[in-house]
Amino acid sequence: MNTASTHRSPPTGASDPVGTGGPEGPRPHTDAELASLMALLLRDPDARVETVTVGRSRDAASRASADAFADAWQAQGGTVLAVVDWPETAASWLRPATRLTAGPPDAWVVAAALPGFVRLARRLRHSTGWDPARTYAFASLQDSRLPTLAGPDTVHGLRGATAAGGTWDVRHRWATSYEAAVSVS
Repeated sequence: MNTASTHRSPPTGASDPVGTGGPEGPRPHTDAELASLMALLLRDPDARVETVTVGRSRDAASRASADAFADAWQAQGGTVLAVVDWPETAASWLRPATRLTAGPPDAWVVAAALPGFVRLARRLRHSTGWDPARTYAFASLQDSRLPTLAGPDTVHGLRGATAAGGTWDVRHRWATSYEAAVSVS
């Protein structure tokens, strides 16, 4: 028997326009998180995902998560078209947005700190063919503030893995988390 529970976070105000993501930045990914992220991509009912472009912040945890994903994806026979990084602040987000959407890949995988990704996501939606519904992220972006900070429907459809091996997704102004299904004998 499988059990799952759902938690829904209310939208937040924009008093903190981007937030800091905390002084420590993203935490290192977990094995359960990586496994859940791989499962999301491999079982996506809407698309056969073979090629991905990986995007990441420049901090150590995001770099390690992106590298671990790229290794796991290639080990199962997938293709990584590019790994694109970006700073947390930039004069223009056009260059990383353009590099991230070149290809185009079947899907995008993101390991990033919230502040830089929010800024990049805005540029991606405004200037490229990026589709958040074809984008999968590590738990570093599992933040109830994400939809509000990014702007109306900027990240609608984005989904990802939780550190505990569950999943989360963004639907309009809501970020919803789902616990990992547990089999009970």
